[in-house]
Amino acid sequence: MLSDRSTAAVKVEPFDYEECSISDMARIYGVSLRTLRFYEDRGLLSPNRQGTARFYNAANRMRLELILKGKRLGFTLAEIQDLLALRGKHGQSHGPDADKSDLTSGLNNQQIEAQIAHLERQRGELDGALTELREALGKLKQNISHKS
Repeated sequence: MLSDRSTAAVKVEPFDYEECSISDMARIYGVSLRTLRFYEDRGLLSPNRQGTARFYNAANRMRLELILKGKRLGFTLAEIQDLLALRGKHGQSHGPDADKSDLTSGLNNQQIEAQIAHLERQRGELDGALTELREALGKLKQNISHKS
């Protein structure tokens, strides 16, 4: 499982730098180097290469923001790749004025409703697991207090 530490990311506008290294990308967006390499292997990112060094331009940084947003919305990487392809077809993926949060613009009502239903099912499963674990913890604490 890949680490997504985006909550610890430093908020930097993606166009503050002409190009940045893989280390800078990892630090700025709170992801691991391995995550960035994985996204590159999957064809989601295409950094400029100089030998073994990777350099990310504004378009790559925008794509990474969209990928991370897609992950936060619960989409799989394959779904994110499809959304990015749709976005590119409609000419929405280039330039600093493009809406970087517009990953879902190519979705129809049915697709959005399906994703909402999927996330609600996941929330239900998580709520059930949390309830079960809290009950188990409560029983353990009761057993410990009765033994004391």
